[in-house]
Amino acid sequence: MININTLIGITVPLLGTTLGSAMVFFLKDQLNELLRKALLGFAAGVMMAASVWSLLVPAMNMSEEAGMGKLSFIPAVVGLAAGIG
Repeated sequence: MININTLIGITVPLLGTTLGSAMVFFLKDQLNELLRKALLGFAAGVMMAASVWSLLVPAMNMSEEAGMGKLSFIPAVVGLAAGIG
């Protein structure tokens, strides 16, 4: 049985992403070019921050705990490169 908090935690980001992308899709011809570039830059910054703080830093911490020491960045870099590829 799914917990109500889990359901809300999944639904809120889903709705936010869906509504945000729908606004861009439907209003793309009506947006000022400068505003469109600013919004794209903001979205890129949010995704970079999410990648660093939610994925890369925890991966490096886990590697350090596993005994990799100063080389704990290697799994995160390999994963990032694979994702880019």
